[in-house]
Amino acid sequence: MNTSAASAPKTPPGPPADKRREGTRRRLFEAAVTLIAEQGFSSTTVEEIAERAGVAKGTVYYNFASKSVLFEELLRHGIELLRDALQEAADTVAARGGGSVDALDAMIRSGLAFIDRYPALTQLYAAELWRTNRAWQSTLMVVRAQVLAVIEAVLRDGVARDELSAEIDTGLTASALFGMVLVAGVDWKSYQPQRSIDDVHAALSLLVQGRVGGTRAPGPAA
Repeated sequence: MNTSAASAPKTPPGPPADKRREGTRRRLFEAAVTLIAEQGFSSTTVEEIAERAGVAKGTVYYNFASKSVLFEELLRHGIELLRDALQEAADTVAARGGGSVDALDAMIRSGLAFIDRYPALTQLYAAELWRTNRAWQSTLMVVRAQVLAVIEAVLRDGVARDELSAEIDTGLTASALFGMVLVAGVDWKSYQPQRSIDDVHAALSLLVQGRVGGTRAPGPAA
């Protein structure tokens, strides 16, 4: 009996097709966000995205129907990552018994960490957020609403537990907090990159804790 075939080492199987495709899509996302941040959406071609990602042009169209679809999915994917990061921050605080202000503070830190990790994606999102003539505007509004829902849930919980004022408008306050982190983060990475995340977080933390006004120490008697 010939046992050579049975005793020969087996070639390890390659990665599953869905895992390979996910890796390809990730490279395309990274290439697209970098190029679009550098030269704008209109000036970026599918050929450039494929070349930067190290794949054939046909691979781009295999994964995405068009450049617009690629960009729409890029924005969706990025903001869903942010939503999940904020939710994880809030859940972590809740698990250790922290209050609503602690959760909001942790979410600010998490948002800044996201911006620090994905500065180009954040700049793209900020640039596209208020444009209304894009094909992906409806998708952008949906994922934005998902992020705000995470923040608003913490605010509503804080009101219910008497940790926050019942007078606050939770929807508008959620938008304000999200906008604060977004704008401050983009400003940080664009104009004050020498500052640490701890420094930026400390400044925003004072705002969410309501300690900006403070109490001025009395001066010397006249």
